[in-house]
Amino acid sequence: MASEASGAPTSNSAASCDTPPQANHGPKGHGLFALALGSVGVVFGDIGTSPLYAFKEALHTAAHDGVTRAEILGVVSLALWALILVVTIKYVLFIMRADNKGEGGVLSLMALAQRAIGKRTTLVFVLGVVGAALFYGDAVITPAISVLSAVEGLRTIPALDGKISNQVVMLIATVMLIGLFAIQSRGTAKVGQLFGPVCAVWFAVMFALGLYHLVDHPDILRAFSPYYAVNFLIEHGLAGFLVLGAVFLTVTGAEALTADMGHFGRWPIQAAWLFFVLPCLFMNYLGQGAFALTEFDAAAAAGRPFHELNWFFEMAPQAFRLPLVLLAGAATVIASQAVITGAFSLTQQAIQLGLLPRLDVRRTSETQSGQIFVPQLNTMLLVGVLAVMITFQTSSALAHAYGLAVTGTMIVTTMMAYIVMRRLWNWKLPAALAFLIPFMALDLAFLSANALRFFTGGWLPVLIGAALFTIMTTWVRGSQILTDKTRRDSVPLVDLMEILRARAPHRAPGTAIFLTSDPDMTPVALMHNLKHNKVLHERNVILTVRTAETPRVNDEDRIRTQAVNADFKKVEIFYGFMESPNVPKALALLRKQQGLKFDIMATSFFLGRRSIVPSANSGMPLWQDRIFIFLMKNAANPTDFFKIPPGRVVELGAQVTV
Repeated sequence: MASEASGAPTSNSAASCDTPPQANHGPKGHGLFALALGSVGVVFGDIGTSPLYAFKEALHTAAHDGVTRAEILGVVSLALWALILVVTIKYVLFIMRADNKGEGGVLSLMALAQRAIGKRTTLVFVLGVVGAALFYGDAVITPAISVLSAVEGLRTIPALDGKISNQVVMLIATVMLIGLFAIQSRGTAKVGQLFGPVCAVWFAVMFALGLYHLVDHPDILRAFSPYYAVNFLIEHGLAGFLVLGAVFLTVTGAEALTADMGHFGRWPIQAAWLFFVLPCLFMNYLGQGAFALTEFDAAAAAGRPFHELNWFFEMAPQAFRLPLVLLAGAATVIASQAVITGAFSLTQQAIQLGLLPRLDVRRTSETQSGQIFVPQLNTMLLVGVLAVMITFQTSSALAHAYGLAVTGTMIVTTMMAYIVMRRLWNWKLPAALAFLIPFMALDLAFLSANALRFFTGGWLPVLIGAALFTIMTTWVRGSQILTDKTRRDSVPLVDLMEILRARAPHRAPGTAIFLTSDPDMTPVALMHNLKHNKVLHERNVILTVRTAETPRVNDEDRIRTQAVNADFKKVEIFYGFMESPNVPKALALLRKQQGLKFDIMATSFFLGRRSIVPSANSGMPLWQDRIFIFLMKNAANPTDFFKIPPGRVVELGAQVTV
């Protein structure tokens, strides 16, 4: 069954460019330091746990025919320059400027690009959907690889040598992940207060470990010269490209810099990155490289082969291994939490923008708008994470699956940022190309490097992304077909006025509110009420809920009204794509602003319910029809989604083919 107010693109998609402006949403009343500290936990959790596995995997890939001193320097140099070029220059200095009224992320950027163009275009729409779909692949892999890599650190503790089998690692990781997903429904506000301080300690420990080994081999600082990175790629050919795919693990999580802008603001995130997070990451990768050089020299002096180690954990003295593993476990849980929260926020945006059906979105905090919980998505993520972990078994195997989703999202971000620069910021073509060409070349290089790992795990995020892309495009296309069909079968509202003027029906006391996606056409529920009950209420409101292309909408711009005649009034309620609709609250605002007299408990809400039947001639293949019908049946009830009192709702149904 589907509701007429179900969120088809005409009602839940972005409104036109004269959409009410957004409230200046930002982190007001908080100091820069407090916000920067908070961002360390939420924003940098993912990229901050990359040292657990990135250097290890990159050096392992380079060591297929033995390791040389130049290769160690080359791998470290590639890691440093990836952080400089991709994260610092591209994201911190460029992409973070392309914010949508303070909000970032791939769908926020899509809405901004659409507003810059003035309409929804196929290119921008496809880019946004691809980026969003790939993010879900990242959201499944990140918790699995992060937690596994931390638990695997137990093997570096001498007292546990030989006692930590892969089954034990899997069991501990499974318990940690089930516990993490189980607490989502309780909200993360209280736990979140610890995120910043715990991650600050984590980064400080990484800095100290790196410095501890840098003293032994200060010549590792030569890795800051791009010569070693470029020379490594030139000399190693295809093998160098494989290493580049592993080095890309150092920048996974860069998207979070933009996605979480609305929670902390641009300046705190930039300050935290430039003055704290980046130096700590630099020092740790330099330290791992210095440690590898020390081991290389020791192996050469002893005449034995160079042994690969779990470099991050074995950097620490043996007495500190267990505390380091526990701290790493806490850091990886925080990194996983950040990705899960991001998936919840992305889902809310996708629902509001009409890319996904309504889902049950629950608020877990009265004060923090970003604290939401999506039960259905939480269950699907948990199942996906556990399935991925059981399939791949180790963090090294999962590393092959990690890069493609992130590189795909980065390419999407680069292309949409170019559109914003050209169409919204009015950059000249040479200036815009000066941004596009170098960074697109860099993104494509990383994409090509990760594509080489497709058959060893890279297929996983592509599969997840393809599934989500199919779901989103099916929902949008099916909703549009349904809307077009309903419009063809409906009576224009102006024509109904003439019919009612000629044949006045019986009048019932009170107010009737008819939810519809198209205010110019007579709602199906109104036609059924007239046809079967043969009554018209004293006051009738044609209500449409629309989603703006901005994250939030000011209360003074929330509602637009238009009197049709003495009996009918059109009301449009606008919400940003980061907001959850609440119709009774909006109507109370309308009553306050315009003095509209009605009692919510004496008002009837009429919803049109449609039973969808597949049709071979609908415009979509039959398999897509069946997916669309499945999504419709499993969408959240509009009564719950719009927060309407259930006792005031009347549903009138009809059968529709798509």
